[in-house]
Amino acid sequence: MAREFNGIIELDVRDSTPDWDAFLPEKAPEGAPNVLVVLFDDTGQAAWSPYGGRIQMPTLDRLAANGLTYSQWHTTALCSPTRSTFLTGRNHHQNGFASISESSSGFPGYSSHIPKSNGTMASVLRDAGWSTYWVGKNHNIPIDAWSAGGSKKDWPLAQGYDRFYGFIGGETNQWYPSLAEDNHYIDQPYMPEDGYHLSADLADKAMQFIRDSKQTEPDKPWYLWFCPGANHAPHHAPQEYIDKYKGMFDDGYEAYREWVLPRMIERGILPEGTELTELNPMAEGTYAPGDAVRPWDTLSDDEKRLFSRMAEVYAGFSEYTDAQVGRIIDYLEESGQLENTLIVYAADNGASGEGSPNGSVNEGKFINGFPDTVEENLKYLDVLGSPDTYNHYPTGWAVAFSTPYRMFKRYVYQGGIADPLVVSWPKGIAARGEVRGQYHHSTDIVPTILEACGVTFPDEIDGVTQTPLSGVSMAYSFEDESAPTAKTTQYYEMFGNRGIWHEGWKAVTEHGPITGIGAFERDRWQLFHTDVDRAEGHDLADEHPEKLAELQALWLSEAKANNVLPLNDLAVAGKDLEVFLAMEFSVPVPPSGQYVYYPGTSEIPERNAANTHAVSFKVLGQVVTTAQTEGIIFAQGSRFGGHALFVKDGQLHYVQNFLGIGEPQKLSAPMPTAGEHVLGIEFEKERMGDHHEWYGTATLHIDDQAVTSAEIRTMTGHFALCGEGLCIGYDSGDSVSAADYLGRFDYTGGEIRKVIFDVADDAYVDLEAHLAAAMARD
Repeated sequence: MAREFNGIIELDVRDSTPDWDAFLPEKAPEGAPNVLVVLFDDTGQAAWSPYGGRIQMPTLDRLAANGLTYSQWHTTALCSPTRSTFLTGRNHHQNGFASISESSSGFPGYSSHIPKSNGTMASVLRDAGWSTYWVGKNHNIPIDAWSAGGSKKDWPLAQGYDRFYGFIGGETNQWYPSLAEDNHYIDQPYMPEDGYHLSADLADKAMQFIRDSKQTEPDKPWYLWFCPGANHAPHHAPQEYIDKYKGMFDDGYEAYREWVLPRMIERGILPEGTELTELNPMAEGTYAPGDAVRPWDTLSDDEKRLFSRMAEVYAGFSEYTDAQVGRIIDYLEESGQLENTLIVYAADNGASGEGSPNGSVNEGKFINGFPDTVEENLKYLDVLGSPDTYNHYPTGWAVAFSTPYRMFKRYVYQGGIADPLVVSWPKGIAARGEVRGQYHHSTDIVPTILEACGVTFPDEIDGVTQTPLSGVSMAYSFEDESAPTAKTTQYYEMFGNRGIWHEGWKAVTEHGPITGIGAFERDRWQLFHTDVDRAEGHDLADEHPEKLAELQALWLSEAKANNVLPLNDLAVAGKDLEVFLAMEFSVPVPPSGQYVYYPGTSEIPERNAANTHAVSFKVLGQVVTTAQTEGIIFAQGSRFGGHALFVKDGQLHYVQNFLGIGEPQKLSAPMPTAGEHVLGIEFEKERMGDHHEWYGTATLHIDDQAVTSAEIRTMTGHFALCGEGLCIGYDSGDSVSAADYLGRFDYTGGEIRKVIFDVADDAYVDLEAHLAAAMARD
């Protein structure tokens, strides 16, 4: 019960007095605000219009004019880690989110399991009288809990949220998203040909949640965490928004940096005298080759056209999504709620360099360690941003949109961690259109919201003693632009790249993330006086060795206190790829090497399904067929990487789509006569390619007969970072081969009894390796 029972209980109810207040939930303090947190992805400070950028953000401009723009607000350099700090107010390693959910490993700081001692702000606000909603990206469910049968104790509803609608994982196709509602997966409500785009769908659902709450409890405040897919790849947007930016980036990314820097200074985002850092600021050999930038004047005319168009698509995606946020803001104003709504509008890390120096039409290549080529990308120039691509701009734009700083997302230089933040609260903040320069971090958002709401974080949640909040409230800065920064220290670490800020000084290791370099004890540390050198352009390590030594020691102390160790900089290509993948969570292989799946079930997330990457495998479908049979037996992935076994036009087909490159690899054979049959595909891996992809013989089977075979290549990494899971009897989301079928393409005119995935030939090798590792630990 909420409070002690103060009624009277006698033998007879007629002589007793009830006390309803003992059982009803707490009410929020009188006049407490609503809270709307809008968290974009992959956006550097120099991208958006309030900071001087070319990407027009009318809604954000409106909020900035009616509130405050923060010039020294920082994140962790990556999405899941930053988002975990928004959840709990603790540092990301404390939350088990050293990296994204998909690359978590079995160490306390890397597990992606938030300990119960780090309770969420949503739990606190719900107990204090707020309705709580999460709409959009969820990148904080442990990878082992993504499946329908997985535990839901780390899903949003168990983290203090009354409702959830969005996607599980780091990204999703904006035209064909993988959606979940509350505790289960669902189909998207309508298709792109009917006008569907995820950003609009999320805004619709956000307003529905608020309306539902207000029509029954009009005086109850709400907290909504709105997390669109923008601006993470794939960069998908309606054509009219892409066309708004036609030609606007033709001058190139270096010219953009020269153009935007004085605008940032003029707006007070950067101090006078701030200088640009180099385009490629790190010493050769200290960063991954895929993070290099090709100077604009070395590009061919075709490359310039391609790269400019990729920036146009990104800009259109960003503005279109801001317009959807604008619909929410308009609704709040029309309904009289805007005045007392605290709005926090931010991005979770710097601009993304995951598009490689050449850009990408399929970001899946990055997570598979497979290079992009300009020749391949140029084929898609006219359809960038459409369902035909899974596109991402090149590293040059990542540097440009993170002007004037070094590097971008994944790096703990300013380019990865200095992000846009606008705060608006008409009733609670008197200042309008001003800039605040105090140094702050994403861990500071939770204490700021709690102070504004008049709520204290409890010592215990559900009987579990809570760890102290890592952040400090920023509320003191709302009315005092000259107030000294309340924060004194903030450590950083991402994939082996380390840094620490302390009282205006910052030390960083020149050791890029995901490089495979190791040897951390030999790293060169750089030292920057950020109070006067915001861009981190001047290394003062040689001039102030004592200050550097002090910060190095402080970093190690913070690292030990926050579960930062062990450091992991394993690469996602070459010799490290298999090691990296082996550390990720995967479903244990049964002793038989066989997984049995049935129709009538929801899709199985890739990390929870039988692995068909870098292994030999067999898939056998026990089916009943008729002359009218057609449809999917199994499908996994999309046109950007996937495979499927299906029946169409009297033929049995198997397609293996290798990263969307060229036509899907296909084997076909006539269907047998009606009856009970076993239809299957077998792949025997034979040789590894230059990029750790596997070549081998694929054989199509009907009953006990091998009916046709061909050499194919398969992906070593994943079909998708998230979504596009294994489906039995249908295909969810985007089609594996759009030339062969569209939509679900359900299996009809027959029956699927079960589908068996057999990886026994490789399972023994895996078990041998695991045994050897266990013995080595002993």
